[in-house]
Amino acid sequence: MDHDWIALSQPDVGDREETLLLAALHAGEWSAAGLVEAFEARFAEWVGRRHAVAVASGTLGLLATLQALGFDPGDEVVVPAYAWHHLAHAVTLAGLRPVAADIDYWSGTLAPARVAERIGPRTRAILAGNSNGHPAAWDSLRALAQAHGLVLLEDSSEALGSTVGGVKVGCFGDVSVFDFAQPGALSCGEGGMVVTDDAHLAAEIRYRRARRMRDRQSLSVGSRIPLRCDISELTAAVGLAQLERVDAILARRRQVEAWYHEQMQSFEGIKPPYQAPEVESVNWMLYVVHLGKRFTGSARNQIVDDLEASGIECAAYCAPLTMDFHYQQLGLRRGVLPNTDRIADRALALPFHGGLGEDHVRFVVKTLKDACTNVGAGAAIYL
Repeated sequence: MDHDWIALSQPDVGDREETLLLAALHAGEWSAAGLVEAFEARFAEWVGRRHAVAVASGTLGLLATLQALGFDPGDEVVVPAYAWHHLAHAVTLAGLRPVAADIDYWSGTLAPARVAERIGPRTRAILAGNSNGHPAAWDSLRALAQAHGLVLLEDSSEALGSTVGGVKVGCFGDVSVFDFAQPGALSCGEGGMVVTDDAHLAAEIRYRRARRMRDRQSLSVGSRIPLRCDISELTAAVGLAQLERVDAILARRRQVEAWYHEQMQSFEGIKPPYQAPEVESVNWMLYVVHLGKRFTGSARNQIVDDLEASGIECAAYCAPLTMDFHYQQLGLRRGVLPNTDRIADRALALPFHGGLGEDHVRFVVKTLKDACTNVGAGAAIYL
């Protein structure tokens, strides 16, 4: 890492990635083959699901899933407007209508009570995310889905390995979607994975992912139009190596988290990442803090500029769907989801990856303190 520039995210790369990637390069088969199948099998086992389907991105994985579920055009899916990866885009791409519900103020995940208010006669599914790695309120969301006969979709594009009740994220939805782009802990550059315990649904998603040579003469498989959203053997090689090392990768990130927590103790008024009492572990995608009440969205953006001028890459954590022109045409706008607006205006993502040392973290927090004072004319008071 360049010590003159502290990056927001950085892939954790070891010798194993290079070994498997070189082997794949010289194997003579770069399109989906044995390494992709091995990545799928091992990822399913690691998460704790029966089936996994590798896809080009989390968005395309959810699109293939929605097509496989057979919803009708115009059917509705309840979604969060607050997320890093907008899997809600897949809902629109599938010809369905995303209906946004507000989030829990503390965890940033969908609030079940707000979801209940948005369920209507055309609602077919709930898409809930583990926001920045924090598990959603899955027991309550499952009860809602069962009471209304809805499919429960789990967006784990920001989460990897977080646990609640002894269960890893990715095991709570009827279908769960992961994404392997930066800044996730397991990164292949691009790519994703759809996991489920439903063998029939997994097969349907595979048919819609890509057309295999053996399926060219199949009338039943040919009735589906493939998305061509599979991954290559090269991507799978990196993914397999990352998965072999995932425990060590997550351990390094937890050490960085501990350094941040220690430094934040002296930062009066800044809200560090929240972890609900019932949640055993959270593997954050980024270290996200929330600024005080006196700070506006424009003040937060000024802090981003100040930190970058000091060689620290950071970002507004989320530009919610309420700010997207497309979704504004569907009725989403500021003021409709108050918790989403309030949190999104003040959320600041700081550098978070295993390449950071304690001195880096100390410098980031000190610089953030100075920037908050410059912009807010004093300590940030969080209310």
